[in-house]
Amino acid sequence: MRQSFSPLRGTPLLGDSSLNASSGRILTGTVALTLALGSVLVLSACSPKQAAPEPIRAVKLLTVGASDLNVQGEYAAEVRARVETRLGFRVGGKILVRQAEAGQRVQAGQVLAEVDVQDYALAAQAAQAQVVGARTQRDLAAADFKRYEALLAQNFISAAELERRSAVLKAAQATLDQALAQAQSQTNQASYAKLTAPTAGVITAVEAEPGQVVSAGQPVVRLAQEGPRDAVFAVPEHVVSRLKMGQKMSATVGNTNQVVQGQVREIGASADPVTRTFTVKLGLVKAEALPLGATLNVQAPQLAGSQSDVIKVPTNALRQEGTQTTVWVFDPQTSTVASQVVQVATADGNEVVIAAGLKAGQQIVSAGVHVLSPGQKVSVYNANTAPTTQAK
Repeated sequence: MRQSFSPLRGTPLLGDSSLNASSGRILTGTVALTLALGSVLVLSACSPKQAAPEPIRAVKLLTVGASDLNVQGEYAAEVRARVETRLGFRVGGKILVRQAEAGQRVQAGQVLAEVDVQDYALAAQAAQAQVVGARTQRDLAAADFKRYEALLAQNFISAAELERRSAVLKAAQATLDQALAQAQSQTNQASYAKLTAPTAGVITAVEAEPGQVVSAGQPVVRLAQEGPRDAVFAVPEHVVSRLKMGQKMSATVGNTNQVVQGQVREIGASADPVTRTFTVKLGLVKAEALPLGATLNVQAPQLAGSQSDVIKVPTNALRQEGTQTTVWVFDPQTSTVASQVVQVATADGNEVVIAAGLKAGQQIVSAGVHVLSPGQKVSVYNANTAPTTQAK
């Protein structure tokens, strides 16, 4: 057998034909095996992967039951003056000086602010000058009427001429009356340049500063008048419908624990657009000495019309699906949960009152409501101690 070496790779070159044929069969088998293995890998890569089984989550359950809805409670209130007035000038102008400051106690008739009175003083002087001219014309017409009256008595003039003189006198008198009224009006305008307190009270707010040009009626200061006091507080919708005018309540002063009595004298007709609560004013009895802005705790008594046998659930059991409020209802037969739409009537502390959608005895999920899906299998956490919402 001849054997030679390749100058490039240093491998022997087989010159025997039988050996070359055997090597060819070996290479062909190797290529076929490689292709088979590649096909297996490709097929295994294209086959779908098995989905991981959905985990079984542990949830806390509560059993829905009926309970009472009591509307009694304690509400934080603020002491306010029964009458609080925004005071402004009756004429417009530039504020020259403001004597009143927030928190200052003032007396009736005390000057609070002044506007520039120069223009009003000049208008009053002009009106007085018109009065002088009108009075002179009236006096002249009166003197002429007397002379013509004497001439008529001597038959020197006709009665028609005397009637004309009488008409001139009446017109002059009317002009004088008009000038007097105009002069009085201008004098009043000049006096309105001073803003005075209509009654004794406390300045609770200042709404304009010296140098500012204000229009007639624009608020400058706010005055809380001396006298009766109110406790003002807000109540939710399910409480306001059960309050009655004249209903008696008691309140406790926050810093002294002094107890004062009062009666409901005003109930808000519409809800606040932000808090959706209604304002209630409790007229306090013999509470004039209470400082404005003091905090009171109003104790609302048990109100007529409290509901019983209502279904209440904690707020953490609720979830939002679009525009609907839902809860997860547990099925003990299949250990799965289903979404149930409910209607919320009102709130009662940390619970909500369900108007429709649930029945007593049903079990709902009270924790982990945002990680569940319809039909999902769950396990009950502490199944032997599942809480209930049944009445005590």
